[in-house]
Amino acid sequence: MATADPHAAPGDVWLPIPPDEIDGLPDGLPDGLNYVHWDAGPTYPADPARCVFYAVPYMKPADVCLRPLLRMDRVRVVQTLTAGVEHMLPALDGLPSGAQLCNARGLHDASTAELALTLTLAALRGVPGFVRAQDAGEWRPEFRPALADKSVLIVGYGSIGSAIEDRLMPFECARVMRIARTARDTVRGPVHPLSELTALLPAADVVILATPLTEQTRGLVGRDFLARMKDGALLVNVARGAVVDTAALLAELESGRLRAALDVTDPEPLPAGHPLWHAPGVLVTPHVGGPSSAFLPRAKRLLRGQLALFAAGEPVRHVVATAPESRVDRSTRP
Repeated sequence: MATADPHAAPGDVWLPIPPDEIDGLPDGLPDGLNYVHWDAGPTYPADPARCVFYAVPYMKPADVCLRPLLRMDRVRVVQTLTAGVEHMLPALDGLPSGAQLCNARGLHDASTAELALTLTLAALRGVPGFVRAQDAGEWRPEFRPALADKSVLIVGYGSIGSAIEDRLMPFECARVMRIARTARDTVRGPVHPLSELTALLPAADVVILATPLTEQTRGLVGRDFLARMKDGALLVNVARGAVVDTAALLAELESGRLRAALDVTDPEPLPAGHPLWHAPGVLVTPHVGGPSSAFLPRAKRLLRGQLALFAAGEPVRHVVATAPESRVDRSTRP
């Protein structure tokens, strides 16, 4: 378990937020923890070999975030500030045995759920068309579908999926259906397993993707998935771009059968001239589900809580992967 050893020498904690801006950081360990600030700048604030807790910079290139890990021989916890950790998985086998990779479960729930609802309402009510009309100085009223009385299917019912349903509640939806990897019951109703997805798709007016990107979900929304969606249905993606087969989605958009609102795309960033920019019935935002004013206070709360556990020698939360125990630690190398 990658927790602090009370007999270990003190180590460094790398934070992407200045330590003096995070109230209540623990001392921990007999000689304390040394907090340093690194937000993916060109120089390191300290020797990476002294780092025991690495909080990964947010919204920085993956290769930059991975680079110091090559020298972090003592790191015990790698804490992302994202719900997805696929950008850090390439480093897992190179970490010291037992080092733990943690995601930021809960950090982005409010912000991402807000955007999911924003995209849904904007796409249904035709806001992009009204903005273009405003730019042209034209008054173009039209009749548009409401979210009220619609059936919504949430694919990926974790903490973000649950937060999305929280925000759907006042909008008088006819039905909210939930899909996750495995079945379970909630106070709001059943969560169906992924195996029941094909049976539920035809009943949904709006399909919201909030699933993590895994080998099971990569390309999940392909030709067969889209073909089972009802005519005129809206696909909303606040998950990861690679969950959707872009070519298959483009075919449905260009036929006019489906509409989409996408905060994430594949490829990403979406290059200039890509047909998805101008496909009919699509709204694209540039992966802004997480970065909002809700981010910083929740990021500080997460880091403070994880570090309190780490300093006390308690198990940290949100562990999604552990470095193999069978490998030879770099810390034992001459």
